[in-house]
Amino acid sequence: MLDCAIIGGGPAGLTAGLYTTRGGLENVTMFEKGMPGGQITQSSEIENYPGVTGDITGMDLMMPWPAQCQKFGLIHDMAEVRRLSKEGDIFTITKSDDTTIQAHSAIICTGSSPRRAGFKGEDEFFGRGVSTCATCDGFFYKGKEVAVVGGGDTALEEALYLAKICSKVYLIHRRDTFRAAPNTVKRVKENEKIELVLNSVPQEVYGDASGVNGIKVKNNEGDIQDIGVPGVFTFVGNDVNNQTLIQEDGTFLCDVNEQGQVIVDLSMKTSLPGLFAAGDMRIEAPKQVVSAAGDGAVAALSVISYVDELLN
Repeated sequence: MLDCAIIGGGPAGLTAGLYTTRGGLENVTMFEKGMPGGQITQSSEIENYPGVTGDITGMDLMMPWPAQCQKFGLIHDMAEVRRLSKEGDIFTITKSDDTTIQAHSAIICTGSSPRRAGFKGEDEFFGRGVSTCATCDGFFYKGKEVAVVGGGDTALEEALYLAKICSKVYLIHRRDTFRAAPNTVKRVKENEKIELVLNSVPQEVYGDASGVNGIKVKNNEGDIQDIGVPGVFTFVGNDVNNQTLIQEDGTFLCDVNEQGQVIVDLSMKTSLPGLFAAGDMRIEAPKQVVSAAGDGAVAALSVISYVDELLN
């Protein structure tokens, strides 16, 4: 019987593992099907994590985290969790090989996956000029021109953010209207540094060994426009990795919103007692490493209080 099961081994899960074990829980296992670290390990350069200076990749940043957690007793089970369920006060973790383990509490932090737009070169140049995070990578294009793909709130908000850093932002959208808040649309249209490329879809991102050199887009008439930029940001949505919470009857173990994001309070508590969620899979997640780590710490402190009250 575990005191706490942590599902997911990114910044949120690792921090939760550090705080739960160092905080006194003795039987804590983190389930992560691969090597711990999360999405950030794919980033080629990190500049906005507090206290980190110099040239460092996402992999470099995350490398020491597992060892620090394991020093205090965190166990890493390299297994995929197929389902998390609860009966009474006991959670059951069902792994992909159908073996199970039980726990008094659980922290789920399986994150989300940026949806790919699907154009040629997107995967090839991901992390080398193609990005899904303006806050993470926008600074690398200070004073340069970039392209943004998307037409929702996130795409427009990120275009406005990039316009503060970059000399010009091409906003590429497949329609001539946006699926964003009217005020955000107004600000975008009034921003002189943002050029709208409407009724157009990306066809190909191209470049060389150094990274992206440009993006080709095709409009409704079939004309191809070649936009020379070193950076392309895609914001076409995120897929929440919430499959572990889906029960045999198709319902979710706890409350989620329309996007499948887990609803939590400021203590990372879900609607189900003993279950906590942290990181990119929760509502209103900033999708930053430092924020995910903070979530993990908060969830862990909440778990310690929950388990103490449950067992004493």
